[in-house]
Amino acid sequence: MGLKAVHFGGGNIGRGFVAEKLHLAGYEVVFVDVMDSIIEQLQKTKEYTVTEIGGEGEKVNKITNYRAINSKTHEADVIDEVSSADLVTCAVGPNILKFIAPVIGKAIDKRTAPKPIAVIACENAIGATDTLAGFIKDSKNTPEDRLSSINDRASFANSAIDRIVPGQDPNAGLNVKIESFYEWVVDKTPFAKEGHPEVSAIKWVDDLNPYIERKLFTVNTGHAAAAYYGHARGKRTIHDALQDSEINKIVYDCLSETSHLIVKKHGISTEEQKAYVEKIVKRISNPYLEDVVERVGRAPLRKLSRKERFVGPASQLAESGDKVDALLGAIEQAFAFLDVKDDEESAELSKILKSTEAKDVVGKVCGLEESHPLFSKIVPIVEKVQKNTK
Repeated sequence: MGLKAVHFGGGNIGRGFVAEKLHLAGYEVVFVDVMDSIIEQLQKTKEYTVTEIGGEGEKVNKITNYRAINSKTHEADVIDEVSSADLVTCAVGPNILKFIAPVIGKAIDKRTAPKPIAVIACENAIGATDTLAGFIKDSKNTPEDRLSSINDRASFANSAIDRIVPGQDPNAGLNVKIESFYEWVVDKTPFAKEGHPEVSAIKWVDDLNPYIERKLFTVNTGHAAAAYYGHARGKRTIHDALQDSEINKIVYDCLSETSHLIVKKHGISTEEQKAYVEKIVKRISNPYLEDVVERVGRAPLRKLSRKERFVGPASQLAESGDKVDALLGAIEQAFAFLDVKDDEESAELSKILKSTEAKDVVGKVCGLEESHPLFSKIVPIVEKVQKNTK
């Protein structure tokens, strides 16, 4: 039998990044989702295309050798597929991990193959595979008497992914337009005994933390800062926002602060980090990506949370007395990203700001305790936004 990977999430990252790289590595990909429309399209269509967009032009990859199952209606089939797979991945969003854990837990428990299945969550969140594993190991999803031997059946590895998926053409169907640059870094230490899966697109490392924080605090921080300032100033795309000299300088100021943290904490050289920042700003400025600011800025509650792209680096910098002025400015713009069409979190944030005292907002949204040195810096920002939106 050939290699088989089961991927949870039939969205653009799933089809355009994870499945593309698994397909190119020789895997049959079994998509799992609860969205009837996506599953039906995948079942009826034998191939789709992934168009990679870069400064050197476009490259089109044709994706074949896949199947699709609706886990809402065919859970038993999903359990069978996962239990006999070589690899299971997901790109469903961090908040959905708890919903896919039960079926993965049942499949792992059923597994009889001598080699453990590799489990890699491909989410925009730190330690997403650990989070998924925690849900899988819950006694509701794995019998307690089987927990001690679960590592004989599954190896859980955290990953860091980096690839921009812009807004798609309305009639694209399953086809995905995506940037040509990508980075998929995975912790290889859980595979020390059996060896890691063979996927040439993956960079296997002994210590994932520097890659996760460098990516989150450079790519995601810069991207989101450009989006929130761009939205506030009526820009349509990230490219348009970064053509504005003031926004461009603000984004660089944010990344100067996060670079200070990355260099100091992870031992990356100043020159290497500066070159990385330049590469990232050039990437997100790509006019051909047509990256709309509202798409990039969506889900502000998650992006303002404790370990995310703004509060994450700002909290660490504040703890050591370092400068966080630019990050505080971006945090203010994120708090002002309210009632944006088709973004439930921006509507929820608006409700929270209208009904909650500023100090409680900082605790609830940013996850900071009053004693934290960043707390008192964000409270007046929230008060200002509340006053401006009354």
